[in-house]
Amino acid sequence: MGGNLFVLAGPSGVGKTTLEKRLFAEFPDLHYSVSATTRPPRRGEREGVDYFFVSPERFGEMRGQGELLEWAQFYGNSYGTPARPVEQAIRDGKDLLIDVEVEGVAQLRRRFGREAIYILIMPPSFAELKERLSGRGSEDQEALSARLERARMEIDRLKGLYEDHNKERALGHDYLVVNDDLERAFQELKAVIVATRAGLARQIGVLDRLLSQAG
Repeated sequence: MGGNLFVLAGPSGVGKTTLEKRLFAEFPDLHYSVSATTRPPRRGEREGVDYFFVSPERFGEMRGQGELLEWAQFYGNSYGTPARPVEQAIRDGKDLLIDVEVEGVAQLRRRFGREAIYILIMPPSFAELKERLSGRGSEDQEALSARLERARMEIDRLKGLYEDHNKERALGHDYLVVNDDLERAFQELKAVIVATRAGLARQIGVLDRLLSQAG
């Protein structure tokens, strides 16, 4: 039985990283998909743990050879999800979480279809998202403006998809979590993982054993 693939998507600054840290603390057997990037390492970041740091040339090769499940560009750098570690983890029965930008969902759906679980994280409003990003104080004004513009583009893209006549299919997500309260948002994410793991597709072996032992 293969593992579950959880895809967490949402506009920049919505709080995915904070929620992920809590998920990994709650589920030690939940694995994280390490992305590849062309940006240089920041202080304290480790190769193969935080990112796979590659040259733009190598990133281009990975794209051309189909080694990336999804990819995107942000602020002059490229980011992508290497395919081999993800597919190997799923074959090994491990549950894996991928953190992607909004546009990455469509790329992953072309590869995994309905076999993955797609979760959209949204802020209560763009004004609240802007306030959160501005309050972090971790970026200069140029980087902050770029991140806000990126978030605006992602939200606009979602709005465009939502206007499609088949809204659920257009959005491409299975669950929506609004991060207006961190604790509530975390509990909703936790519930998705618990329910998915309890699904009959994952428990069919247990059911076979119980039925075989019955009477």
